[in-house]
Amino acid sequence: MVRRYYDLPSLTALAVFEASARHLSFKLAAAELNVTPGAVSRQVKAVEDELGVQLFVRLGSGVMLTSAGEELYGVLASGFSRAAEIVRTVKRGDRSKNVTLACSDAFATMWLIPRMPDFWTRHGEIAVDHLISDNPRDYRRAEVELRIRYGFGSWPDENAELLFSETIYPVCGAEFAKVHRDATAASLPDLPLLHVDWVDPNWAGWDEVLRRAAVPHGPTRGRRFGKFFVAMQAAQADQGVAVGWHRLVTSQIEEGKLVRLTELELLAPGSYYLTWNDNRMLSPAAEILRSWIREIAARERDS
Repeated sequence: MVRRYYDLPSLTALAVFEASARHLSFKLAAAELNVTPGAVSRQVKAVEDELGVQLFVRLGSGVMLTSAGEELYGVLASGFSRAAEIVRTVKRGDRSKNVTLACSDAFATMWLIPRMPDFWTRHGEIAVDHLISDNPRDYRRAEVELRIRYGFGSWPDENAELLFSETIYPVCGAEFAKVHRDATAASLPDLPLLHVDWVDPNWAGWDEVLRRAAVPHGPTRGRRFGKFFVAMQAAQADQGVAVGWHRLVTSQIEEGKLVRLTELELLAPGSYYLTWNDNRMLSPAAEILRSWIREIAARERDS
């Protein structure tokens, strides 16, 4: 039997493993690859058998990577991403001036997109593609060159540059604020609270806000939303109190659509960062977009 030159498992099996690790689901990987979940499971087991280590812990609701699986996934995701970029470069030659920027739905809707007309006016020749997702695993997709992340400034294989810090405080509609004008931080648990269910665990919700503010509370009740923007719309409509993120809600407060409620204000546990792959050279279009984001962020830090 001829020995493989790079002494690697089959590339097909590695691609199946990478998709499974990215989704943390054999079922979703199967849907992406247009095969059955059983075929995915067999390919993953073949890789595990060849390496002699377990790559996933099988759970009732999906799978979780082991430390060996995390290490292999990081290398494969970076390698596949770089290969995909080279393939696209070969296909398009020098004609393309596209750049893909990834960020959360909340940041895109309430901070980035309202400021983009300034970029389009200055750099109309550059087409910015937006990958908007609340699942950070989507940011590893091959086409993504720049990311705006909320967190603590450390992500595998990424350079991270601080854009600005963040503060959080309760917000609601004007009529709701009038009715509850005597509300204090201590009375917040008794009010109708509006929750946002983030995929990213670094975002602070009501439980964490009340705990950090030393406000005694039991299980927090209230309405739940999958999108930050929708929760802010509910707050504007006087349906309850939401956790407002200053950088995202400033314009709505200035326009009177939202009102701060109570004296409570906290420094958010994380900050916003601009990141890019440290194993990949940015395209000229990405460098221009990066410079513009830096400029806008510096202007807002100083204002």
